[in-house]
Amino acid sequence: MKAITYTQYGLPDVLTLQDVPKPAPKDGEVLIKIHAASVNALDWHLLTADIFLARFSEGLFKPKRNRLGADLAGRVEAVGSGVTQFQSGDAVYGDIEPYGSGAFAEYAVLPAKALAPKPPSLTFAEAAALPIAGLTALQGLRDVGKLHAGQRVLINGASGGVGTFAVQIAKAFGARVTAVCSTRNVAQAQALGADHVIDYTKENFTQSGEQYDLIFAANGYHPLAAYKRALAPGGVYVMAGGKTKQIFDVMLWGWWHSRGGDKKLTNVMAHASTPDMLVLNELVATGKLKPVIDRRYPLHQTADALRYLGEGHARGKIVIDVYESEQR
Repeated sequence: MKAITYTQYGLPDVLTLQDVPKPAPKDGEVLIKIHAASVNALDWHLLTADIFLARFSEGLFKPKRNRLGADLAGRVEAVGSGVTQFQSGDAVYGDIEPYGSGAFAEYAVLPAKALAPKPPSLTFAEAAALPIAGLTALQGLRDVGKLHAGQRVLINGASGGVGTFAVQIAKAFGARVTAVCSTRNVAQAQALGADHVIDYTKENFTQSGEQYDLIFAANGYHPLAAYKRALAPGGVYVMAGGKTKQIFDVMLWGWWHSRGGDKKLTNVMAHASTPDMLVLNELVATGKLKPVIDRRYPLHQTADALRYLGEGHARGKIVIDVYESEQR
């Protein structure tokens, strides 16, 4: 089968399309014929090793795993012994990353427990956009941010993969949502349901005097003190992504800024969860959640997809089309 591989850290030029053995499912596993995969910031970090500390787990001088891609959607081709919830031909989606990357390929094997049925209303491309970004938004808002109806929620980076999900999920939970994005994405944020949109090229929300019960940062950068200033009493700041400095600021100093008061500054580390994917499915089924896809690339142009991701201006998700014989 064809798969994207890499043997050294670097920019997308180090990626190659290779023939690799087709995997076979073991007990409890499912073989998926991949129709679509999606690109995440995780893929960029694994490829470039720009977060140096990650090298201690992923390989100090070269990658331990030579495959990329976490989110996938496709059809079950075969099942291992003991698998009863899926059968050949079922349309499914999931996150392979906890079991080893490799979604940028024609086939993948992963445990049946890591999969969820593909929502019938979504294409394979749309379903592939769901797992990491959708789970990050859901778990960051609901579990870390303790989101509830009526809260004032600000989404910084509302036009990216995670941000577009966060706006919709916050609205679905009954929040009053302020979206922060660039000029070209204002209309998109409004269409997703944001009650108010701030164009960051014209206004710095941390200096406006407005305060929010929950700030969810999916992109960009502001100092922690600025985020804290924009939190209402008892408010929570949740970092879900952004520039490397933003990621490290909260991991290193969030506890310091949270001490001695009722404001909390923390981060979300999303985890694969079939029950939570079923929550996403329900939001999709009720019309409250719809993946936003910016660009699509064929498998052999995965390097181009990652270059575009690296530019930092994607409007929604970037999808890799692997097998396009059918849309749903």
